[in-house]
Amino acid sequence: MKIFPAIDIKDKKCVRLVKGDFDNKTEYEMSPIDQAGKYKDHGFKNLHIVDLDGALTGETVNLDIIQEITRKFELKIEIGGGVRTFESIKKYIDVGVEKVILGSAAIKDKKFLKEACQKFPNKIALGLDAKDGYLSVSGWKENLNQLTLDFLKEVNDYGVSRLIYTDINKDGTKSSPNFKETEKVAEISNCPVIISGGVSSIDDIKKAKNLNNKNIEGIIVGKAIYDGNIKLDKLVKELDA
Repeated sequence: MKIFPAIDIKDKKCVRLVKGDFDNKTEYEMSPIDQAGKYKDHGFKNLHIVDLDGALTGETVNLDIIQEITRKFELKIEIGGGVRTFESIKKYIDVGVEKVILGSAAIKDKKFLKEACQKFPNKIALGLDAKDGYLSVSGWKENLNQLTLDFLKEVNDYGVSRLIYTDINKDGTKSSPNFKETEKVAEISNCPVIISGGVSSIDDIKKAKNLNNKNIEGIIVGKAIYDGNIKLDKLVKELDA
């Protein structure tokens, strides 16, 4: 089970949102680079980053920060947030990112997703964000009248290398992930699935590890780390346990 500590970047700071709401955010003192270093020092190998400025603008706003993190720490980074062009994907790959997460742009334009997977093999992750089983896009402001599982079936053969499934109702709430729905996604997905949204304690990590589904690759942990609910020294033990 891979554990992905999370860094959400807004205005060069680490922040966390509740259910994707920019008006309901907490800013933290630690800079994204220092926070990445802290994760590296504790022994984590993977990192989940969201560029919230990028999500709002559609540009690689914090590319310099991402480049510094990859250069300094040799972490395997997946990054998302407003990636809407092949040029943006290439910029991230060129600075050493392992996976680029496509969300709204890929969901609204399946041709873009398919071509991205062809141009950048094994580099594209797909972020599926759902509310009550239906996909949401555009910073979760726009709910699509499409079931997540139906969309996944349509794009399952495109060559996506990782799928990140987030239950929006859980994200930033520390109320435990939606394991049941994630398992449904993992059962039909042709690529490994990451659990995202709502991790509240070490017990959630243990539960994820005990799921009887080999296709669940890892779990993202964000707000629970920043708020002190999960201590990094205890979390890193779950990597080896």
